[in-house]
Amino acid sequence: MTTELLPTPVSTVDAGPGPRAASTGRVRGLVCRNCRRPAPLALAYVCEACFGPLEIDYDLDGISIDRSTIAARPPGIWRYLELLPVDAPPARGLAVGSTPLVAADRIGARLGIERLWVKDDTRNPSLSFKDRAVAVAAARAPSLGIDTLACASTGNLAGATAAGAAAAGLPAFVFVPASIEPAKIDHALAYGATVVPIDGTYDDVNRLCIEVADELGWGFVNVNLRPFYAEGSKTLAFEIAEGLGWRTPDVIVAPIASGAMFAKLAKGLRELVQVGLIEPRPVRFVGGQPAGCAPVATAWSTETEVEPVRAPDTIVHSLAIGSPADGRYALEVARSSGGSIEAIDDLATAQGIRDLAALEGIYAEPAGGVTLAAAAAARRRGVIRLGDEVVVLVTGNGLKAPDARSFGLETRPAEPDRPGLAPVIPPSFSAFERWLQR
Repeated sequence: MTTELLPTPVSTVDAGPGPRAASTGRVRGLVCRNCRRPAPLALAYVCEACFGPLEIDYDLDGISIDRSTIAARPPGIWRYLELLPVDAPPARGLAVGSTPLVAADRIGARLGIERLWVKDDTRNPSLSFKDRAVAVAAARAPSLGIDTLACASTGNLAGATAAGAAAAGLPAFVFVPASIEPAKIDHALAYGATVVPIDGTYDDVNRLCIEVADELGWGFVNVNLRPFYAEGSKTLAFEIAEGLGWRTPDVIVAPIASGAMFAKLAKGLRELVQVGLIEPRPVRFVGGQPAGCAPVATAWSTETEVEPVRAPDTIVHSLAIGSPADGRYALEVARSSGGSIEAIDDLATAQGIRDLAALEGIYAEPAGGVTLAAAAAARRRGVIRLGDEVVVLVTGNGLKAPDARSFGLETRPAEPDRPGLAPVIPPSFSAFERWLQR
């Protein structure tokens, strides 16, 4: 894992019309991830020179933060404020972050991993890690003149944006493929958001949202607010390191959809090294994608570049992004760290959901099943070695996609259609005993 500082910008360029946020001492502005061209801190997300993605440019040498200061702060992502592109915690917002790092010995034994931890992000307010990213974008939005939050979503971001907007007192518009799980649509509706189902894939939805953002000036958290939004995922890396006593594990396993969170995990650890909170140490990064939509996993296994998947076919709707915006960066993280990116079939995903729930009491949505199965695949491949300490990220709650748990299971005609569910019986012990002894 490299710890070199990125080049320091020496000039600024015009990011176009629209409000700009004042730079702070620790945030210099935006910078292109490809050509390193600097830009002001504004509502912008694409480099004018090469059309590469913009990201936050920090003056890490000027940041002073220590472990005792962080420990004295309340739980949540804002305990790492100096490493986020926000001047102060928002006056109103959800209690996001500080989710548990759970020792998972039982499922670890099944996977052949002796030291396994599960980072359980099902405990966030809207039941997924997307709350982290939305919290940062929503906190920065007022300084950029944003009065409406919106998103393009495969499901989890819909609920997170709706909840985050409600907490901030802003209207929310959520654009989703019409095929996503009804529970995820209902989740966003519950927070008062306007949900706009689109007849198409996530990539179709995303293209529409780019146009809406340009025409209406709304703050789309994963479009024109993306440089700020993406920084929220780094807090997973910060919490993993803090939870392990300010050190890193040997391997981190995470799902890949757009690839942004996977790349930001590595960036978060580099930043902790650069500000002196942890010692530099190699970490292998393992990603998981559903086999029915695995552009990054395919590129990794074939040693090629990422090519879009035109027609995703998987039960893992939250990872079904055929043209991942950060796919090439996720690929670079896996390759440079000695990790891997695994393509997981839906049957293995469903089994991972069931195993994690039954063995550890953590109910994961399909992305979590993918991640568990990816850890098992990486162990078989030898990327995860005997004695390695491994952290697996579970990024969403299974209540969002309840049908996935029973995918691939067969039941006998005389049994109920949900395995484990007993038939309706009279309220007597004798009736229960007859059923128990059947």
